[in-house]
Parts: sequence; C-alpha cells; structure tokens
Amino acid sequence: MKRARPHASPSRKARPAGAPACDATVRGKLLDAAADLFDRKGYAATTVREIVAVAGVSKPALYYYYGSKEGIYLALMGTAFAQAEQTLVEARESAGSAVGRIFHLCARNYDLFRRNLKVARVMYAIYYGPPQGAPAFDFDAYHLRFQGQLRALLEEGMQAGEVRRMRVEDAMWAVIGALNIAMEVELCHPELSPGPAGLERLLRAVFNGVAVPAARPEKKGVRR
Repeated sequence: MKRARPHASPSRKARPAGAPACDATVRGKLLDAAADLFDRKGYAATTVREIVAVAGVSKPALYYYYGSKEGIYLALMGTAFAQAEQTLVEARESAGSAVGRIFHLCARNYDLFRRNLKVARVMYAIYYGPPQGAPAFDFDAYHLRFQGQLRALLEEGMQAGEVRRMRVEDAMWAVIGALNIAMEVELCHPELSPGPAGLERLLRAVFNGVAVPAARPEKKGVRR
C-alpha cells in the first residue's frame, strides 16, 4: 500500500477557545472515541461531530490536536504501529537464545493485537476492503520489518544449533502462520481465543514438529 501522506500538524502556539489543557487525557479520549466509531461505523460514515461527542470534548480540541478526521485516523494507526515497532527493538537488543527471543517477539505482538482489537478491525477493513476515503497509510512497512527481524533471528538460531537448518523463508512463514492464526481467531472468534499459553503451544508445535519421526529401517545382517 502507499505510504501515508504527510499531514500538517495544527499550530501549537495558541490554544483555541474550547481546547482543554490536559493534553494526554484529551488525546487519549479522542483516539479511543475514533477507534470505537471507526470500528462500529466505518471510517467514511464517522463524522468529527460524532468523535468529539463520544470523547466528551469540543471540536476545537480535535482540530487543535489532530487537525482533521484524517489526522486523527493517521495518529491512531501511527500510535498502534509505533508500539509494534518497539517489539522489534526489544528483539534486536534483548539477551537470550534466538528461539526465546522469537517467542517473546510473537508474544508481544499478540498482546498488542489483543489490546488494540478495535484498531486492528479498522486496519483489516481498510487494508482488505474499500479504502473508504481514508488517507493512505503504509501498513506493509512494519510487516516487512517484522519479517526481516524474524528471518535474522531464525538464521541466528540455525547458526547456533537451536533451529534445524532449512530454507529460512519456510521457517519464517511457519512462525508467522502460527502467530497470524492466533490473531485472527482472536479477531473473528474471541470465544475460541487460544490466549498467550495457546500461542506458545502453537509455536512449540512449529519448532518441535507434529509428526512422529519415522523409525530407521534395521540393516540386514546387523546383530544387536
């Protein structure tokens, strides 16, 4: 998808009438309200009037902090993906085995997904469906960086003897498949949610395999 268009931030030199003073609280209320409305109604059908009504703030507050409906949408997506980017930093900089760091990377992304389900549903709707007039956002950029970090950890694990040597892309897609199925069950059938423990079991199945190793045929003429 196309990279997000840069949007002008509203001037912070003068606070307009009706814009409250507690920045973090107001920003949080606006983002929560936008996530809820974009999720329930869709981006196109949601108005600024509805966002500020749900948030319990004035229109000048939204325009002061985000500039427009487009601005708050980009901030919503940017905030979620900034949190995800931090998981890549942790995976690069943390100590421990390569496999342990892969498990931690997947667990952190799964936890963020579960805590941001409304934003995830909005992202899925716009990425896979009609864009609804939403401004362009580069959803693919993070996923490509995630793949790169996972590939690096798998290569490290293979060199250290933690992971069986194989085509690294195949191993990468197997891990991503386990993570994605856990996320999509959470999204579509929360009553069947595997939870963190279930995700760990899925990943262990990937790394340990599910097939029983075939017994080696006994060589003829060899006494035991």
